[in-house]
Amino acid sequence: MRTFLKEILHFPGRYQLMLVFLLAGFFRLTLGLAVQNQRFHLSSPNDAVTIMISLKENQTPYPKGRRPYYQIRYKGNTVLKDSWLGLELEEGSPLEKNFSLVSWDLSRIDERYARPYGTRKVLHNFCHQGILRLRENGGYKRRLDLVFRAYDEGAAFRYVVPKQLGLETLELKEENSTFFYPAGYKVWAQQLPSYSSNYESEFNVQPLWRLQLGSIVGLPLLMETDKGDWLAITEASIVNYAGMYLTPTPGIPETLQSQLAPHPRYPRVKVKTTTPMRSPWRVFLLGPTPGRLIENNVLLLHLNEPSKIADTSWIRPGKSAWHWWSGTIAKGVEFKPGMNTATMKHYVDFAAEHRLEYFLIDSGWHEGTDQKGDITQSRPEIDMVEVISYAKKKGVGILLWLHWKRAQAQMEEAFKRYEKWGVAGVKVDFMDRDDQEMVQFYYRIASRAASHRLLVSFHGAYKPDGLRRTWPNIITREAVLGLEWNKFSSRCSPIHAVTLPFTRMLAGPMDYTPGAFRTVSQKDFQPRVREPLAQGTRCHQLAMYVVYESPLQMLADYPSAYQGESGIEFLKKVPTSWDDTQVIHGSVGEYITVARKSGRDWYVGSMTNWEPRKLIIPLRFLGSGDYFAEIYSDQEIAKTQKTGVSQKHIRVSSRDLITARLRPGGGHAMRIYPAQDGPDG
Repeated sequence: MRTFLKEILHFPGRYQLMLVFLLAGFFRLTLGLAVQNQRFHLSSPNDAVTIMISLKENQTPYPKGRRPYYQIRYKGNTVLKDSWLGLELEEGSPLEKNFSLVSWDLSRIDERYARPYGTRKVLHNFCHQGILRLRENGGYKRRLDLVFRAYDEGAAFRYVVPKQLGLETLELKEENSTFFYPAGYKVWAQQLPSYSSNYESEFNVQPLWRLQLGSIVGLPLLMETDKGDWLAITEASIVNYAGMYLTPTPGIPETLQSQLAPHPRYPRVKVKTTTPMRSPWRVFLLGPTPGRLIENNVLLLHLNEPSKIADTSWIRPGKSAWHWWSGTIAKGVEFKPGMNTATMKHYVDFAAEHRLEYFLIDSGWHEGTDQKGDITQSRPEIDMVEVISYAKKKGVGILLWLHWKRAQAQMEEAFKRYEKWGVAGVKVDFMDRDDQEMVQFYYRIASRAASHRLLVSFHGAYKPDGLRRTWPNIITREAVLGLEWNKFSSRCSPIHAVTLPFTRMLAGPMDYTPGAFRTVSQKDFQPRVREPLAQGTRCHQLAMYVVYESPLQMLADYPSAYQGESGIEFLKKVPTSWDDTQVIHGSVGEYITVARKSGRDWYVGSMTNWEPRKLIIPLRFLGSGDYFAEIYSDQEIAKTQKTGVSQKHIRVSSRDLITARLRPGGGHAMRIYPAQDGPDG
C-alpha cells in the first residue's frame, strides 16, 4: 500500500484527486462492512472446538436487525449454525439487537481441583474464554455481556447484564436463546407434559425435524450430527434463575429455542432479580462417540462456583439399604414388619453386615402425614434416637425422607434437631418444578443442610446442573425414570436402562435405585407394589453399580432377598466414588461397557437391551503387571435354576481380552485387582 501511494504522486494532478476520492470511498465501504459485520473467534486449547461470534444482520429466515450470533464447529465441522441470542424484558424493548461493540476480552482458565467424590480423582478446568461486551445504540444504551467458553470437550455461553443506571432490577419474561442445527440430526428427546415435571420420562429417538411445535423438551438433549459426531445440550449453574427447556422454533426447521420454566401461579415473568444478573451456562458436550460425552460430563462442574464447604471430611459417598421399594418387608423374623423400631434395626443389621454406609428411612417415619406432619418428631412406633444410636454403633449412617413442603416449613428447626440426633442426611422429595422460586429452595436446602453437616438427596427433582461442586453435600439426585417404576408399569425396561447413561447421566449423578435381585424375562414381568420384580437379569442389575454414576447408591431390595444369593459379594465391594472413568464401548439404547478405577482396583460393568450380545472387552486400561478378575456373568440357566449368575476368578493382564456373553436384558460385571493382593483381593 505504501508503494502504491508513492506511485500516485507521479500521476497528473486531476488523476491524483480522482484516485484519492476513490480510495476514500473504498475505505469508508470497508470500514462500514467491518462495523456492520463484526466477527470474533474463540478456539479451545487443542483447537478441536471453535466458537464463531458475530454482530450482523442475517437474511431470511433469520429475524431482522443487527444481532449477536454464535456458531460452533467441532473438528472443522459445523455442529451449530448461526444462532441468535437475546433477552425479553417485562419493561422496555427486548435486549437483543442494534448493539455497538464495547470490547472483546480474551482470557485463559487453567485450574485443577479435587472433590470428596466423583468419577475422577482430580479435575482439570482448562479452556479459553471470551467476553463480548455490548452497548445498545439508542434509548438508554443498555449494556449486555455475552460470555463464551471453548473447551476441548465442548462449549458454553451465558448472559451477564451488568449493574447499570436504570437497570438496577431485572424482570425477565423469556430468554431468547436459539439453537439452529444443520439438517439430518437425530435426537434422543425427553418430551415432558408440562413445566411442572419430575423428569421421570423416556428419551425417545427421532429425527430432529420431527419434534412437534409446542413440544417441551427436557435436558439433557442428546444428538447425533449429520457427520456422525455427537452433541448434547444442557445447562450448568442454575442459581436464582429458572430452569431451561427447548421447543421447536416456528417457521425455521431444525431450530430449537429456549423456554424458561414459569411459576405455576404467576407465569408471565420467569426471573426477577437485581443486576448484575448472570444466567446459567448453556452447555454443549461434544465428542466423536456418545461414550466420550459420558467421560466429559465433568464440564458441568467446571462451570459452577468452587465449594462453599471448607471442611468436607464428613461428606462420605457410599451405599444404602432401603425399605420403601420392596414394601418394608422383613422375612424370617420374630417381630411384625412395618414402620417400627424393630424393622428399622433389622435393616441396619443388614447394612452393617454387607458393608453399606447408610440406611434410608423413607416416607412414614414422622408424626402426621407427609405434607402436614411434624418432621422433628418420629411416629410412636419408631424410637428414632434409639435407631440412630444403634446404627452409629454399627458404623451405619441414617438418612431421613422429607416432603419438600415440610422441609420448607421446618427447615432450621428440623435440621438442628437432626444434627443433634446424629442423622447423616436427608432425602427431599416431590418438588416437581424448576421455576426460579423452586431453584432458590434447592439452594437454601443445600446451604442450611451443610451448616448442620447433612447430606442431601433430591427426589422428584430437576436434572443436575453441577451445583454439587459448590455444595458437595448434594450427594445425588433422582430426575430419572428409575427402578421404582417397576412397581407400577413396564416402562423401566433394559432398553431404557441402556439409554440413560448416554442421556440423563450426562447431567450428573442419578439415583436410579438399582439392586433388584428378583429379575425376570420380558414375557414373565408384571408390575406389582410389594416385592416388585425387575426386567432383565441379575447381572444387568449388578452392572448398574458401575455404569450408573451416583455417589449414593441404593440396594433397593429387602435384606433376605440378598442373603446367600450370588452377586451380593460384588455389591459388598463395589465403590460409589472413582479415581478414573473410561467408557470402553457403547451404542445408545443397545449396549454399554464402562470401566471405573478406585484405588488400585478396576470395576467393569456391561449392559444390553433385550438383544443377546457378545462383547469383547479389552483390558488395556490396566497398568503393568498381573491381575485377578472376579467375573459375574449371565448364566445359561435351566428353568429350575434360580439366580442365573455365573462366577469365576481368572488371572489377567492389560494384554487380555474378556469375552462377555449377555443374555436378553443381561449384564456382566467384573472386579479386577492386582495379583499381589492374592486370589481373594
